[in-house]
Amino acid sequence: MNLLEITDLSLHIGAFKILDRVSLCVAPGEIVAVTGESGSGKSMTALAVMQLLPEQMQATGHIMLEGRDLLSQSEAAMCATRGREIGMVFQEPMTALNPVKTIGDQVMETILIHKAMDPTAARARAIDVLNRVGLPQDRFPLSRYPHELSGGQRQRVVIAMAIALRPKLLIADEPTTALDVTTQAQILDLLKGLVADSGMGLLMITHDLAVVSDLADRIVVMRQGEVVEQGETRQLFAQMKHPYTRALFEASGHQVALPAPPPAVPLLEVRNAVRDYTLPRRHLFREPGHYRAVNEVSFTLNRGERLGLVGESGCGKSTLTRAILGLEPLQSGEILMGGAPVFTGQRPNLEVRRRMQVVFQDPFGSFNPRHRVERLITEPFHLLDDPPRSAARRTAIGDALSAVGLRPEDASKFIHEFSGGQRQRIAIARALIIRPDLILFDEAVSALDVSVRAQILDLLADLCRAYDLSYLFISHDLSVVRTVTDRVLVMQAGEIVEQGETERVFADPQHDYTKTLIAAAPRLPELGAA
Repeated sequence: MNLLEITDLSLHIGAFKILDRVSLCVAPGEIVAVTGESGSGKSMTALAVMQLLPEQMQATGHIMLEGRDLLSQSEAAMCATRGREIGMVFQEPMTALNPVKTIGDQVMETILIHKAMDPTAARARAIDVLNRVGLPQDRFPLSRYPHELSGGQRQRVVIAMAIALRPKLLIADEPTTALDVTTQAQILDLLKGLVADSGMGLLMITHDLAVVSDLADRIVVMRQGEVVEQGETRQLFAQMKHPYTRALFEASGHQVALPAPPPAVPLLEVRNAVRDYTLPRRHLFREPGHYRAVNEVSFTLNRGERLGLVGESGCGKSTLTRAILGLEPLQSGEILMGGAPVFTGQRPNLEVRRRMQVVFQDPFGSFNPRHRVERLITEPFHLLDDPPRSAARRTAIGDALSAVGLRPEDASKFIHEFSGGQRQRIAIARALIIRPDLILFDEAVSALDVSVRAQILDLLADLCRAYDLSYLFISHDLSVVRTVTDRVLVMQAGEIVEQGETERVFADPQHDYTKTLIAAAPRLPELGAA
């Protein structure tokens, strides 16, 4: 008997259909992955199981949990079911956690709300499940707050909350999207171990086939609210029947062809860069300690070169990026752009700063939603002594939008009118509009679907041909770095532990840390392999 059985589930708001006759099942001890692009209905299917749908949404069909139809349950009955019989792990742990409550209180909250145990027993269970997810009490006491943990550690807390009452079904909605490769591998191993140990069913939602190729027992492929294909994992990869499934597979391993870099002429030079942070004072009469985030880092990025920077969360990538942009001073060392220092004394050199632009991970979060695109992409004009005006300004806006595959007429729209991939194109247009010498891509494609990611990577290759781009590409996704960079730097604990031509580093890594990163990266099976 199946643990969860969804039959002909349809969701619609008015005349607009969200899901169309979705059917799938999860057996006890089974891992079922639901994959597809954004808007395919993956998350809405999960929310329907939890009965957390918007008020105006109407549902038909059946969602059976051990013979009970969840669609016919009252809200009081669903409150008793959520947490106790069905646990859910959300994509972004920092928004799923309460920043003013300790991790111990948040894990205990699930237990106490359901009155499953008294407070003493609930505390013991919280310690037990946190230890089970790799957060032992001696290193991670219950008194820790979410901001004191890394992204991977926060995700472990969310998993601990979801399994505190040992639910029969666990739903994981993109639980590894924003994590680096080693943390991602640990979380996937943790989920697999929980299923094996407790016999719970796992419904895993993801947009990346490579992530679940070694994890899932079965895969369900969704597109535009419909299930287009499903089957046992090995069989599905061996015999993809639907063109959309094959397109997702090809996009997951998409490769681009970069133009050859020009002769080496130094553009960005980082020399023995050191960045320290002052730690909280622990004793009244003692000096506060210091944490070294960047330790004697040196490298050169040549004009027209595409340089990658990889490493786990906390290795110092973002700190180094802020220093290059002139947003944080160094304690020692120097950063030069075209021979001129990024800092003049303790102040950023604006003449140098206007020659650099940055593309952030979350395009929606980096734009003001109240402004139209024409204002958003012209924000870098404030760096110029004589910015374009009138007709010249309109021409610059149209050229920038056209360069990234959008239309000049899109300048009059608001950012919410675009998809995630289009927003990232607008972010790239904003970076291009003043024709900078260097662009920094900070995890610019990590939150995108595989098909949209493939389009953005093709766009970067086209821009390299058209504009002779020089960029520093910072990412935890090694497969992306391998295809869009000429050289790569590997960073660990604030230091560059290995660097060299990208293909050489990936094919023959020398440092143990590089080998660990490459081994942890998810891989697709060979096409057609049974």
